[in-house]
Amino acid sequence: MDYNSHELSVVITDNDQMQQLNKTYRKVNKPTNVLAFPMMEDPDTQIKQLDQLSNTPPILLGDIVISCETAQKEADKANISIEERMSQLLIHGILHLIGFDHETGENNARKMEDKSLEILRQIEDNRNLNIF
Repeated sequence: MDYNSHELSVVITDNDQMQQLNKTYRKVNKPTNVLAFPMMEDPDTQIKQLDQLSNTPPILLGDIVISCETAQKEADKANISIEERMSQLLIHGILHLIGFDHETGENNARKMEDKSLEILRQIEDNRNLNIF
């Protein structure tokens, strides 16, 4: 799938706001590192349909929200930079927006992990950086 004419929004926030979002949308009353809010039910099908139309504006894939506080704690624990951790989380969120879901079985988790690592290797200089 080609995503050249697509947009997404990224929000960097704190743990308090992230906890509220997590509680509201996932019914989990604690902060998390990243949340993704897709704008399309079935991204592949809708994108194919929209791509066939001429002169369409960019398609909004959705929103990604990252807790900077949690990202910093995770970066410190993994002995990586906050920028590297943010790259990992952003990739994770983007993959959710385009239909990957690690919570729907081991095979899907492995596919998402493989794609995450592939993208990470393209954008990060640190070849020892892995996903987690």
